[in-house]
Amino acid sequence: MESAAKRAKVDYFPSVGRIQYEGPESTNPLAFKYYNADEVIMGKPMREWCRFSVAWWHTFNGQMGTDPFSNTKTHLRPWDRGGSLETYLERVDVAFEFFQKLGVDYYCFHDLDVAPQGDSLEEFQKNLDVVTDKLLRKQQETGIKLLWGTQNLFSNNRYKDGAATAPDFDAFAYGCAQTKNMLDVGKKLGAANHIFWGGREGFMTPLNTKVRDEMDHMAAFLRMAVEYKKKIGFDAQFCVEPKPREPMAHQYDYDAQTVIGFLHSYGLEKEFKLNIEPNHTTLAGHDYEHDLRMASACGMLGSIDCNAGQPYLGWDTDEFPSDPRKALLSMLIVVQQGGIAPGGNNFDCKLRRESTDIEDMFLAHIGGMDCIARGLRGAAKLVQEGLMQKVLDARYISWEEHPLAKKVAAGKARLEEVAEYAQQTKDPAMKSGKQEYLEQLLNRYI
Repeated sequence: MESAAKRAKVDYFPSVGRIQYEGPESTNPLAFKYYNADEVIMGKPMREWCRFSVAWWHTFNGQMGTDPFSNTKTHLRPWDRGGSLETYLERVDVAFEFFQKLGVDYYCFHDLDVAPQGDSLEEFQKNLDVVTDKLLRKQQETGIKLLWGTQNLFSNNRYKDGAATAPDFDAFAYGCAQTKNMLDVGKKLGAANHIFWGGREGFMTPLNTKVRDEMDHMAAFLRMAVEYKKKIGFDAQFCVEPKPREPMAHQYDYDAQTVIGFLHSYGLEKEFKLNIEPNHTTLAGHDYEHDLRMASACGMLGSIDCNAGQPYLGWDTDEFPSDPRKALLSMLIVVQQGGIAPGGNNFDCKLRRESTDIEDMFLAHIGGMDCIARGLRGAAKLVQEGLMQKVLDARYISWEEHPLAKKVAAGKARLEEVAEYAQQTKDPAMKSGKQEYLEQLLNRYI
């Protein structure tokens, strides 16, 4: 057990102090150029607009520096000494020092990230209890909070065919047990959200799959989770995370509109929102911010895994955001909906295998935070100046001014009534959509 937890305090990052804001003219790689946590923008501090979170699985789970072509780690950390419970407990100290020096307010994890599985579900739960006891103490000491927790129902061999959609009921039951345990952990740690990512909820071939049965079972699984959340008084936002493929050839939570349709089909739309990962969105063939926009338009954007991928690669590369235009478009959606709370911007991102220095952990997160913060600054200016909104308002003005249009929008018009109006009206005049103007206008705010 944690005999070393009572050891003298260790500084795991002795060469790095607390990261400070130095402004856009700074050339210090270990300083923020755009993210100034307590600076107020449109009535909120930047930390509340951004609500940054570090992903445990890409930063502290001991498997960093691997890729599909090599299981040999290149990220060699002095605190990773095997798979013992002692190692997992020491990582808690490492992580909270990192969080504090970076200046983030939140973190996220899967159950398997923070505790060894052991030889049984019972042993795994005991290990999870021990580690989360320490996580709770560190939260109380530092004020850092859990943005969200989730259950890993895709790594263990028992979930090779899925969990909530498994053809084997025993695998389904194990998934329910892990989910129950993590809902208990979420309540214990005061998680603001709970995420459901169906890593293997789909199929490799439809030839051996009862598609409707599997979707029904997934809905039943989600309903039971909602019921249990309410039973234990866990006040967290539930979010489903869309992804079109990988590891399965087709996943039921394909993209934002697919998930929204699924939730409505099963009467779950009031219980869940969406956690959008833009790298998943691009895998579905959409623009980077597309699923953010569609989820927000439907009042369903709950949280963001703010990463990026390579459009010419067919898998989920989980890179840190570095494109200020994409950050602007993404944060514009957040600003327009008034914020992202109780969700946040979680860095579901990993260092490249070639980035082997411990310092790179800070450099990557600083860069990602600055990229998103730069997008926030531009989005706020865009909204405040109102030039784009003026074009949008002019384009849709007839819906605001015409009495019959208002009646249609209110759901009170009849089809024959609108048809009669059309017969008495000249063909609509062509009006420019001003696409090129708006595309260039956007560059003003980058």
